[in-house]
Amino acid sequence: MSGSRKAVRERAVDTCRERRVLIPTFAEMRDPRTVDPTVVAALRPVDMQALHPLNLFRITWHNDPTSGGFGPVNALELPSALTGVRARIVGLVGKHFPTGAHKVGAAFGCLVPRLVTGEFDPTTQRAVWPSTGNYCRGGAFDSALLGCQAVAILPEEMSRERFEWLEGIGAEIIPTPGSESNVKEIFDACWEIRRTRPECVIFNQFDEFGNYLWHYGVTGPAAESVFARMVRPGDRLAGWVGATGSAGTLAAGDYLKARFPRSRITAAEALQCPTLLRAGFGAHRIEGIGDKHVPWIHNVRNTDFIAAIDDEATMRLLRVFNEPAGAAVLERYGVPPETICHLPLLGISSICNLLAAIKTARYFELDEHDVLFTSLTDSVDLYRTRLSELETAQGGYDETRATVDLERYLLATTTDHVKELGHVDREAIHNLKYFTWVEQQGKTAEQLDALWSPSFWTDLAAQLPEWDRRIAAFNKETGVLERMKREAAAHPA
Repeated sequence: MSGSRKAVRERAVDTCRERRVLIPTFAEMRDPRTVDPTVVAALRPVDMQALHPLNLFRITWHNDPTSGGFGPVNALELPSALTGVRARIVGLVGKHFPTGAHKVGAAFGCLVPRLVTGEFDPTTQRAVWPSTGNYCRGGAFDSALLGCQAVAILPEEMSRERFEWLEGIGAEIIPTPGSESNVKEIFDACWEIRRTRPECVIFNQFDEFGNYLWHYGVTGPAAESVFARMVRPGDRLAGWVGATGSAGTLAAGDYLKARFPRSRITAAEALQCPTLLRAGFGAHRIEGIGDKHVPWIHNVRNTDFIAAIDDEATMRLLRVFNEPAGAAVLERYGVPPETICHLPLLGISSICNLLAAIKTARYFELDEHDVLFTSLTDSVDLYRTRLSELETAQGGYDETRATVDLERYLLATTTDHVKELGHVDREAIHNLKYFTWVEQQGKTAEQLDALWSPSFWTDLAAQLPEWDRRIAAFNKETGVLERMKREAAAHPA
């Protein structure tokens, strides 16, 4: 370690010591049963959304929203009465993370490795989070817990809830032109920051491998644990479905495929911007899955299937899942009441993932022994204003409209706008990275070629134990855990 990096790391240690910041390892986020009991006890009374350093330990799929402790992975199985397919579709629930979305994990994976190695100085530098919404919220939250100043970059047409939350947390906000499909404009803002603000460090989720590693090391094992909990004789883990976005969640599919080699990975995108399906472009309303490019961290050679989803379907089903008339129709169609009451756990991109999973199940003719996993990234809580806008534009919502929407946009989901990928198809998509990352973003052709090798990704995943070792060493130097233990012993509950 160079002298300058060592000095930066020492300042980071001092900052975390003063702020009583204890950093969880990837292993602890993967399995909170390994978290020290002193930390678990101290965490229980802390509100999940509070800007409290202990909430770093709630960057896990295992949060129990009732007790404030940890439990099994939060997951929702969606029955055939709702999906119209025989396959079992299961979503990992993102609502029960701090900020109400799992993107705090991806942001953690990008920030913490640099913090504990002296590559980021929380006392002098600002963390910049380019995003189409949830990632910059996660980054701002993680920054606040770690004592860093945050800069959030997101398209100006994203839901008002995102901007209000960022304003409330005190993040600097840079709105960029357009909607969730306007990622190029976000990248342009990053170049301007690089040129004019040397104190800023950009954590670009689209090319930061910490995003990939967090999902590989935490989200993938979360799905595996749910499968172990629900598996029946003869069941198969059929695959992972994720919207492209930054491609971080697709890393969970890489993890699962390494353990279940016959499983598949489906990448979903908006039909109105079919970049992977047709090298296409456009704008859409599926918030949070920025596109018009192939993310640097997308392991394209491991992707099996592309499903393009009509954004009109996601908006119509948002009303079905959240309006009283929709609930009445769903019950009449035999959807269990316990499922209906949980459908608000699906935000717009979650509905996109569900529809892509249904397309996958239909295309591959999956049956009741096939279990498909996906992520329910966020909930309707981030889209209440969208529901109000839909009501203003379309009027009230009755059972006739809900029946039409359910039949047309969910139960009649077909295998249109999909593509099963062969080797040449994968290579073509991989090569699309050149035009964004080499021509525009400063990567080299040699770096791009390296991403095509399967060993690049296995070597990358093998770094996780080393990151945990570095986090543990950093924590030992801060002495925060030892201090917590002394105080707990001196003042037992």
